[in-house]
Amino acid sequence: MIRIVEPIFSEEEKKAVIEIIESHRITRGEWTKTFEEEFARFIGVERAFTVCSGTVALFIALKAVGVDKGDRVVVPAMSFMATIDAVYLACGEPVVVDVDEFFTMDVDQLETAVKKYRPKAVIPVHLYGNMADMESIMYLSEKYDFYVVEDAAQAHGAHLKGKKAGAWGHIGAFSFYASKNVPMGEGGALTANDPEMVKNIRKWIDFGDHPAFNVRITEFQAAIGTLQLRKLTERNEKRRQIARIYSENFSDLFGIPKERPQSYHVYHLYTLTHPKRDRIVQGLKERGIDARVYYSYLLHELRNAPHLPTPRAEAFRREVFSIPVHPYLKEEEVSYIVDSLLSCVESPTSKGS
Repeated sequence: MIRIVEPIFSEEEKKAVIEIIESHRITRGEWTKTFEEEFARFIGVERAFTVCSGTVALFIALKAVGVDKGDRVVVPAMSFMATIDAVYLACGEPVVVDVDEFFTMDVDQLETAVKKYRPKAVIPVHLYGNMADMESIMYLSEKYDFYVVEDAAQAHGAHLKGKKAGAWGHIGAFSFYASKNVPMGEGGALTANDPEMVKNIRKWIDFGDHPAFNVRITEFQAAIGTLQLRKLTERNEKRRQIARIYSENFSDLFGIPKERPQSYHVYHLYTLTHPKRDRIVQGLKERGIDARVYYSYLLHELRNAPHLPTPRAEAFRREVFSIPVHPYLKEEEVSYIVDSLLSCVESPTSKGS
């Protein structure tokens, strides 16, 4: 099976893990400090804080901007469930809006929702590695006075007009789950520039001012994350090279992912659309290719949340599927995926290519 996710670690990571074991300092050590410093520098922000997951990062970000009981938070219809679950965990009330042609938050509908619900915060999601329209979203934030928490879990290194995901909003939230472009196994981070946001984040990480959780990562995670981060730029470019091959071959038969103008898509997932999606995915699996649907649900359906009309997301939900695009794919594997997918359009349930 050609897996859709394939995190690979080198002797460098193995050596670091052994050194940590031998040091007996397995938490709150130099690797954690190093990762936070290097990640902040990479994103282009003043501070980065590591936490145990992307969901926790979103939760703390919402609490840091002041979301509390009854506060509205706008989210897009398409995302992993953690985006909306973090709102409920923070005692907020989510409102769901449609997505645009790039699978990210529809800015026009966002403005409609903001006028109607007056949210405390908005969570744009950089889905599949593609940047949301952050320039317009930040303009609306100034106009209507709401906070912006970027869900950058799938967008390590993505940027718009030279500014990286996680540096646009008031706070950025990241995940380092095993499938992400920077994998730690588990883990997350928050990024911020404003001193008040930094102070508020710290309150939810360090015990003292009020009840908080222990959300720390271990030195093992930090070491793996640091070493993976140092390889991220090269690996993102490899993802983009593979994505270009796919798009050149699939543009006539499938809806291919669109890259927002003046942005840099990092292809956490390469996501296509086709009306016969389910048959095609089955055909790919029969050929040993790990194709998957991200996501089979919309957030308002999943959690029965208030929402505006979501016709584009509903159409996408019926047709989206993703194929392997990780940077460890061999040239012959990429060719096999291309040939197999083209073959599936003609005969989706037959075996072989």
